[in-house]
Order: sequence, then C-alpha cells, then structure tokens
Amino acid sequence: MTAGRGMSERTASRLAWVALGCTACAVVAAIALSLATEAGWDALGIAMLAFPVVGALIASRQPRNAIAWIMIAVGVVWGLIALLDIYARYALIIEPGSLPRPDIAVALSAPSWVLFIGLPGTFLILLFPDGRLPSPRWRPLAWLCAIVLMLSFVGILIAPGSLADQGYPGITNPLGIEALQPLLGALLVVIALIPICIVGCAAALIQRFRRSHGQDRLQLKWLALGAGATAALYLTAMVPTLSLGADWDGSDPALLSLLQNVAVASFMFIPVAVGIAVLRYRLYDIDVIVNRTLVYGALTAMLALSYVGGVIVLGQLFARFTRGSDLAIAGSTLAVAALFRPARARIQVAVDRRFFRRRYDAARTLEGFSARLREQVDLDALGGELEAVVRETMQPAHVSLWLRAPGGSPREAG
Repeated sequence: MTAGRGMSERTASRLAWVALGCTACAVVAAIALSLATEAGWDALGIAMLAFPVVGALIASRQPRNAIAWIMIAVGVVWGLIALLDIYARYALIIEPGSLPRPDIAVALSAPSWVLFIGLPGTFLILLFPDGRLPSPRWRPLAWLCAIVLMLSFVGILIAPGSLADQGYPGITNPLGIEALQPLLGALLVVIALIPICIVGCAAALIQRFRRSHGQDRLQLKWLALGAGATAALYLTAMVPTLSLGADWDGSDPALLSLLQNVAVASFMFIPVAVGIAVLRYRLYDIDVIVNRTLVYGALTAMLALSYVGGVIVLGQLFARFTRGSDLAIAGSTLAVAALFRPARARIQVAVDRRFFRRRYDAARTLEGFSARLREQVDLDALGGELEAVVRETMQPAHVSLWLRAPGGSPREAG
C-alpha cells in the first residue's frame, strides 16, 4: 500500500492526482445521471469523493504513507461503482437493450461494498496516522483482514443466485458458479468476520491512543472527532427513520429526507479529519474544538427537545382557548431563549468534569483561591498560596514570586 520505493515521489504524486481526476469524473457523471432521471442527488457520492481528495493531498506530500493510498483506493472503488451503475441503469432502465451485458456490470458492482467499507473500517484505522502497524504483534490481524476482505469480495462476485440486493431482482449473477452453491454458508461466515476485523482494528487504535503522546495523540484525537461526529449524525437520523418505519430512498417526508442526506454526507467528516490530522494538526486546538462540539451539540439537542415538547404541551393546553398554535410556539421560543445561558453553563461544567478533568480541577482551584484572596491579609501566606495555585494549575518547571516593596526594589518572596 505504500508508494515511493518503486517510483519517485513526483510520479507517485501524479498517479494520485490522476486517480482523483478519474474518480471525480465518474462520481460527477453518476450524480448528473441521478438528477437527470429524477433519482435525487447522491449525498453518499459527494461524501465518498472526499476520500480520494484527501488521499491525493497526503500522497503529494507523504507518498510513502499508506493512509494516502488506502483513501485513494476507496475513492477509485467508489468511482468504478459509479461507472458500473451508470452503465447498468442506462442499459436496463433508461434505454433498455441499448448496451451489451448490463448484467455483468451489476454483478461486478455487487461485492464492491466490501472494499469501500472494509478498507476504511480495517486498514485505515489500523495503520493511522503514519501508515505503520502499532506494533509487530498486530501483523496477524492485518493478514486476517486482508484474507477476509479478499475472500468476501471474490465469494460475492462468483456466488450464484439473484442480484435482487443490487435492485435488479430479475437478473441472475452471470459470473456465478453453480458448483459453489453448497459453499454459500461458508461465505456468510467469512462475511461475518468483517465486523470482527473492524472491532479488532478499533482495539488496536485504542491501544495506540493510550500509548501515544504529543503529535500522535493530537492526530488520533482528530480521527476520533471526525468518526464521532459522523456516528452522532447517523444515529440522529436513524432514530426517527426506524421510529417511523421509513426508508432511505428519498420518498420520506422532506425534513426526514434532509436529515438522512445530512447524515450520509457526514461521512466526509472522516476523510477531512484524517487530512487535518496528517497535514495540518498543529494549526487548530483539537481539545477546544472537541469541547465546543460536545457542549453545543448537547445544548442544541436539549433545546430542540425542549422546543418540540413545549409546542406539543402548550399546544394541548391552549387548544381549549385558541384555534391556532401561535401562543404555543411563542411560549416555547421564550422558554428556549430563557434556558440558553443556564443550560449552556451547566452543560459546560458537566463536559469539563467528565471529559476535561484537568481543566475542571484548575477552574475549581482558581475559584477557591479567589474566595480566599478576599479574606487573606498576610502577604507571605498569600504568596505561598499563589505559588501553590500556579503549580497546581499550570504545572511549571519552576515558580518564582517577586514583590515590589513600597519605594524599594523588587525582592523574591518565598
């Protein structure tokens, strides 16, 4: 997965940008066809395009980093899927019979999910951020992931049966081998190993984080932020979708469809976070971003629930006196506005106490010192307490306190 040994860095960079260009053309063509056939815009296609973009950026600067080529591979696979989908849809739906063997195009796209889900879920997190294993002890897991992904891809490709899962129930896999019918159970077992491999790679990432410090820890925090934001948005869309028994086919209510599209498009947060982590991690304070994300995410969810609940409850109460819901909406809006500042303060304290304990303890220490400062009159005792507070909150290598005597020169206290 690494480049640079068999080719120059310039050649590797050009190869990465060529792969990006081809992938972008395929994805754009697929989106254009979806819009032309009124199938809706492809949010996942736009999100997946972020993988080769970030991969090319990393490869142009770090051509030996396997992360870059994994992300480019994800993009190339998605581009091939887009091309095969264009071919099959045109030959089977738009202009039936106009192109030869669309069934082969459908069959070739059937196992592609193994790569564009399996590669990010296994090797991307196993090798992040420097393209190397956390330690040699994880090499067997890497081999297991490679074998499972390869067997799953080939097994689905040549499995006999209908291609209904691809949206074409009337087509039988032209690449299927009937003699392998008894082995389909074993294929399902191999496919079931994919999530196990993903969990194993996640465990390797957690171990790498626990042992990391400095640059590596900052980079791992960026990946955790991107993956966590994607998971949160996807879960937010999944709950109402399952509650309403809806599908992800664009036929749901407009608000729910918008939420689903946002959740799907949020997959781009992962490659964007990877790109920032590998290339620009020093430009931003990741702890501040995580803190603000947790605070305002929780605050938004709480205020939204309060607003919806207020509209429902007040609407029921006011239904006896008025036909409209303006009073309920106005009352809920005022309640949410009144809750904003105290709710934000409480959530900030809870987040600091749970996830940023050092910052929380420092704030408590400063509050306690401020309270004693109003009552302390002994200058020597005050100087000692001030040094203790500085050591506890800032943890410097050395602390010196200089005081200027009235009409005299500075002297060191303590």
